[in-house]
Amino acid sequence: MNRKPIPSRQTPMTSFQVGHGLAFLTLLFSLSGASIGQTQSDAQSPVPGSDIHATQILGFEGTKHNATGELKIQGGVMQFQHDGSTAEQVSISSIQNIFVEDQDKQVGGTAMKLAKTAAPYGGGRVVSLFAHKKYDFLTVEYLDNNGGFHGAIFQLEKGQGQPFQKALVANGAHITPLADRATTQSTLEGKNENK
Repeated sequence: MNRKPIPSRQTPMTSFQVGHGLAFLTLLFSLSGASIGQTQSDAQSPVPGSDIHATQILGFEGTKHNATGELKIQGGVMQFQHDGSTAEQVSISSIQNIFVEDQDKQVGGTAMKLAKTAAPYGGGRVVSLFAHKKYDFLTVEYLDNNGGFHGAIFQLEKGQGQPFQKALVANGAHITPLADRATTQSTLEGKNENK
């Protein structure tokens, strides 16, 4: 028997899918390379007393929300300076409590959302794995000159929150240990129930 092989033909849809697959793999490798570089830089922690690049989420009256600038400890005060403007200051001795929490945040904006929707075969979930970056959030509670209670929240690079908190405590900031906070809260709840 003499059989002739039938030549295979690629349909335009198949080459379209291959092109998207290659584009997805290129994007995936570029994002994984960026995340590897990010992990190595996360290990570096700031030297206490030096300037730390931070974003002030909210808190200081003279600074806009989500303003980026430099956060530092100098001469008994904590300062935040945004783009050469006058520095907002808080006396370290007036700081009543400091909280540090690490959270991850999705990065990439609209371009990343488009890449997730364009990834074939549910690949958007894989892209989402690389589209997050970890940050430290530093919350400082303090009293103003009139005894008013205020708070400020700062977003720092991962690994910078704890050293900055330790530097503030070393310079005279007050911190309430977790066990004391729980006891105080349960005492207050008991008083409220008796009323």
